[in-house]
Amino acid sequence: MELTSQHKCFNGTQSFYKHESTSTGLSMTFSVYQPPQAKHKKVPVLFYLAGLTCTEETFMIKGGAQRYAAEHGIMLVTMDTSPRRTGIKGAAESWDFGHGAGFYIDATQQPWATHFRMESYVVHELRNIIIANFPALADRIGVFGHSMGGHGALTLALKHPDIYKSVSAFAPITAPSHCPWGQKAFSNYLGSDHAEWAKHDASALMRTRKTPFPQGILIDQGLDDEFLDTELLPHHFESACWTAEQPLTLRRHSGYDHNYYFISTFMQDHIAFHAGILNK
Repeated sequence: MELTSQHKCFNGTQSFYKHESTSTGLSMTFSVYQPPQAKHKKVPVLFYLAGLTCTEETFMIKGGAQRYAAEHGIMLVTMDTSPRRTGIKGAAESWDFGHGAGFYIDATQQPWATHFRMESYVVHELRNIIIANFPALADRIGVFGHSMGGHGALTLALKHPDIYKSVSAFAPITAPSHCPWGQKAFSNYLGSDHAEWAKHDASALMRTRKTPFPQGILIDQGLDDEFLDTELLPHHFESACWTAEQPLTLRRHSGYDHNYYFISTFMQDHIAFHAGILNK
């Protein structure tokens, strides 16, 4: 693990790293914000999963989260959204698939299966790196994300409730099996079997659960989001939560769209939501 840059931020430390990943078989990058409390004790950890085209820098630069993480004593971790420089033909041709669009799943179809193993990377490898090298509380970990990363946050939390104690999302892709972004990714990464797709679809997963997060799930969605009715489909997840008796706070905001101006507006609420669970 190599430290590539480090900066003081709200009396904490914002750092960027790169390392050779055993999950993807390639070099990966991630970033960590350690709040001032981490100088004296171990603190809870909140993983952020970014959306299409983003890197490990996007959230840390644009999200405005460090101020609130410092107030609540929460460590923030985010990572690149896929392996890069894979050498796979066509991996860099589309902004919504391939490089920058790993969808936080482990691909099963070649040529993607060799390197596109983002679920294993996030859930296991990177989490273990954070626990081993930073003052992180291993039993107090939450996850949140935006768009593709919101999909990742919801699905990883539902598949690994023993790891993630809290979950929230900004404008998540909630039913990827039913939207063009998800269908493009899943057909290439997972093949044509829709039963395999359902294993990585937040709405489908929720319908098979029973109150998986009794302390609730928080989602914020802008009503002027250009992807709302074609790609995000929050009503699917809302219905699934009703079936699963899962407490859900789905806030719909007039005038807000899909970008980081929207995300940063409600970041304080999300950090406080996770802190209320992780700091107990």
